[in-house]
Amino acid sequence: MKDKAYNFYLQFAKWTQEGIFFVCRLKDNAKYEVIETLFEQELSEKQSGVMKVEHIHLQYKEDKKQQTLCLRKVTYRDEKGRVYRFITNHWEITPEEVALIYKYRWTIKLVFKKLKQNFQLHFFYSESENGIKTQVWATLTAHLLLTVLMRKSETDKAFSTVAALIRIHFTNHLDLYWVIKNGRRSYQKRTKSNNKVPKAIQISLFDG
Repeated sequence: MKDKAYNFYLQFAKWTQEGIFFVCRLKDNAKYEVIETLFEQELSEKQSGVMKVEHIHLQYKEDKKQQTLCLRKVTYRDEKGRVYRFITNHWEITPEEVALIYKYRWTIKLVFKKLKQNFQLHFFYSESENGIKTQVWATLTAHLLLTVLMRKSETDKAFSTVAALIRIHFTNHLDLYWVIKNGRRSYQKRTKSNNKVPKAIQISLFDG
């Protein structure tokens, strides 16, 4: 999934050759040739759904040679009346699935944002491909386990708070559900009393 500003057609062509699928919004000023209209329907003013599906060709350069990229273009109108034009190299999924995949891109972005904020994923311990993949998979596993703990404990704490609590108490012999429900990331600072008058218990000790 790529945002609208991303129009590196050479990269799209390489992904297609490698069997990697993508969904992207088409830029408003993109130049393309419509080869065939595969589906088209008129929607009422309040209707949402697929408006048109087309087989298109986009031109790109590779080694200074003009090449053609064969794609599928889906025009979709959402519930708020906004019209989107998607391009994809996947020909087997439905047009509705193309729109849904793009819609879910924010969910994926938020997950990786959460991973970088709460786990050691803002830098890598290894520069090898296998080392990076191992760290990413370990982080995804930790994220899944914490999510399960939060759901089962029915806590209203933020994910960052739960992650911090588990990180602090992980090596302690404490029940993790208790830690999530009753633990706190910080504790109130004790203030010194300026009152120099001895308390009743202190006076009784001296009197005794």
